Amino acid sequence: MCGPATARGGIPRTMSWDPSTYLKFDDKRTRPAGELLARIPLDAPLHVTDLGCGPGNSTALLAARWPECQLVGVDSSQQMLDKAATTGLPARWTLADIANWRPDTSQDVIFSNAALHWLDDHPALFKRLMGCISTGGVLAVQMPNNFAAPSHVLLKETVLESGSTRLKDLLRPDPVSPPETYHRLLAPYCTETDIWETAYLQVLTGDDAVFAWTSGTALVPFVSALEGAERDAFVAAYKSKLAQAYPPEPDGTTLFPFRRLFMVARQG
Repeated sequence: MCGPATARGGIPRTMSWDPSTYLKFDDKRTRPAGELLARIPLDAPLHVTDLGCGPGNSTALLAARWPECQLVGVDSSQQMLDKAATTGLPARWTLADIANWRPDTSQDVIFSNAALHWLDDHPALFKRLMGCISTGGVLAVQMPNNFAAPSHVLLKETVLESGSTRLKDLLRPDPVSPPETYHRLLAPYCTETDIWETAYLQVLTGDDAVFAWTSGTALVPFVSALEGAERDAFVAAYKSKLAQAYPPEPDGTTLFPFRRLFMVARQG
C-alpha cells in the first residue's frame, strides 16, 4: 500500500507510516485486494511479488491462494515490513523504493494493491513493470481513484489555505488516469487486459470516521511534513471540513463512498 521513499514520487523521505492506523480498516482495505486476486487467471505461478505490501494483509491472500509459490513482499516502509514480518507468512520481506524496483528474476505475478497511485510517470512505470513479467504472467493492480471526492478535494483545499510551501509541493494533479488510458498503456505489452472500476460505499463507525480513514493513507505525507502547533492546526482545519462534508447518519454511522480502479494485464 505504501508509496516510494523519494520525494519525486510524491511523498517525502521522512514520511512515517503507522501500521496500526492503516489496519483500523483492515477488512475494508483488504477486500479490494481479494477481488483483484480473484480475477487473476493463473493456477500455480512460481514467482510472485506483492509490490507495496504494507503490513502483509494482501500478501496473506496471495500465500493462501498459491501456497507453493516463492512469495516476496516489497515496501518502502520499514515500519510496515516489521509488522508484516510478525504475520508468520511464508514470504521474503524486502525494503525497496518501488519507484525503481526491479526483481532479480522475471515474475509470474506482480500484484500491487493501493500503491502505484503514489508514483508519477505511469507510462514509464507500467512499461517497466510489464518488462518484469514472465511470458504468460500477470500484472495485477488496484489503485484508489477517489481524488475527486470531498475527502481528497478538502485535503487539497486545506493545504492551499495553509500557505505552506512544503505542503503545496506535495500536491499531485491527477495521480490516477481514466481506465482507457491504462488500456492504451498496457495493450502493447499484453495479450489480455481486464480493467474495471468499483465504487464501494464504506459504512464507517466512530467519531471523525473519514478523518480516521485518511489518517492512514492520503493524509500521511502532509502530517509527516509538519510538526507541533503547525501540524495540529492543519489537522484541526481538515477535520472540521470533513465533519461538514460527511455528517453522521441517524444511527451514528458515516457513509463514505470510495472508488477504486482495477486492472489485470497478461503478458504475451
